[in-house]
Amino acid sequence: MSKRLVYSIIALVTVAAVALFGVKNDFGLGRNMEMLVNLMRTVSTLYVDEVEADKIMRYGADGIMRNLDPYCSFLSEEEMKDFRTLTTGKYGGIGAVIRQDSNLVRIAEPYKGSPADKAGFKIGDKIVAIDGHNADGMTTDKVSSMLRGEPNTTVKVAIKRLVDGKVVEHKLRRERISIPSVSYVGYVAPGVGYILHSDFTEDCYTEMRASIEKLQSTGELKSLILDYRTNGGGVLQSAVKVLSLFVPKGTTVVEMKGRGKGETKSFKTELEPVLPQIPMVVLIGENSASAAEIVSGALQDLDRAVLMGSRSFGKGLVQSTAPLGYGSYAKITTAKYYIPSGRCIQAVRYSTEGRAENVPDSLISQFKTAAGRKVYDGGGIMPDCKVEPQYVSAFAVTLYLMGIISDFGDEYYRNHANMTIDPATFSITDEDYAQFAKIVESRDIPYKSESRVAVEKLRKSLEKERYSQSAIAEAMKAIETSLKDDKMSNLETYRAEIIQAINADIVVRYNYAAGRTANSLHYDKGIQAAIEMLANPQKMEKILTEQDTARK
Repeated sequence: MSKRLVYSIIALVTVAAVALFGVKNDFGLGRNMEMLVNLMRTVSTLYVDEVEADKIMRYGADGIMRNLDPYCSFLSEEEMKDFRTLTTGKYGGIGAVIRQDSNLVRIAEPYKGSPADKAGFKIGDKIVAIDGHNADGMTTDKVSSMLRGEPNTTVKVAIKRLVDGKVVEHKLRRERISIPSVSYVGYVAPGVGYILHSDFTEDCYTEMRASIEKLQSTGELKSLILDYRTNGGGVLQSAVKVLSLFVPKGTTVVEMKGRGKGETKSFKTELEPVLPQIPMVVLIGENSASAAEIVSGALQDLDRAVLMGSRSFGKGLVQSTAPLGYGSYAKITTAKYYIPSGRCIQAVRYSTEGRAENVPDSLISQFKTAAGRKVYDGGGIMPDCKVEPQYVSAFAVTLYLMGIISDFGDEYYRNHANMTIDPATFSITDEDYAQFAKIVESRDIPYKSESRVAVEKLRKSLEKERYSQSAIAEAMKAIETSLKDDKMSNLETYRAEIIQAINADIVVRYNYAAGRTANSLHYDKGIQAAIEMLANPQKMEKILTEQDTARK
């Protein structure tokens, strides 16, 4: 067994053992490290078939991390590249999202101003070759690894253009691609600014501040909506900086408590606020997690903003990375965070055997905001005002996953490539939808409604319980006659949401991701509810001074 493998095993076991047991049991730690190395050596030398050293290492690493919590993981040198992209929002490449389409890869979305965008790459273009290598049969992972590279290096990409079918080769110079953390900024009503903040990367404070300044320079900013419904979190320190935009300098906004002295720390805002008093609504939902919960929870605890939406995810655990050698790292949970009221919003408890359980009601504790309102721990952030999330039907999701919506978008763009649209008001016509319906009619859609599934289960139960066949047939016929869940009926039942999905797919081809968001604003119930709330300052004041949140 190679020295590299042995050293990696020792480093990994050391990190995991320190995390689990501390460093006091030196004999126990040393004994178990020796046994694990001997086990790896034995498997490597005696197992009937040859096993790659890297695979043995991976098996051991995954086994250790799997029994901690879902946020702990072993990151190889290659995986660290993706991890750095997530935390920094930056990578070297051509700046395009790609998607698999059968045995080929297509452009799914070029970032505005990126090398791919400047070269004229469009959604739906097929990647034919990369640096002379035929791309047919390649996966998105393979294509992505070939397109990425150090900034200022070049890559040749041949594409088959969607619009005219011509194959064109471009020599692109890779750039440092920065994925925006602010997906959209603009006004959604007179004086009401809106910021869709998608993730907490290292530079997101700069983007957030620039977004506020843009709102101030393009209109009279009287109130603000922050949208964290799809924000899965990111860097804790970035959350602290974002909070400094809205609360007084020197405000304690989060505390991190771990086992070691270095893992216990209090974070205060260090910058003067840009918007210290402007009325604010923060939108949250089940996908709001981690740093997004720190910001929304702190604003709630400080009575600085009204939270609307649904309960957040409930991730109150902090991860750190520890080097293991040879470019690999352990990502491991080292602390919990606590927002200003003193509560930790972690919703799931994990044992050292990998078991997970929700925090029981008996252990949920009550805390108070700065104004004395009651808030609770143990289950994510509860909004001050509940707004039911808008769910998409399974039928619409099926059409999307089958690529039927994007296929229609491709055809629409071929026929309207030179068209200019207003993303805020664009919608397909009834004639367009009729054309889409023809595509659906020609496809086999593997979809069954919940009602249809329930009827089939009922039929089987009746047969199992030996009801007469004639009685079953008569009862089932009556039920099935009333069901209207075939694909053509579903096109009418879910017409509104399918049109919204088609509009989004088309608009992004002309106006990038920001256009897609602009198109969705007018039918977003959460945003409309937030606008109504901001128009009622008396109601907001009462919520922020008197209203307790729900316990769970």
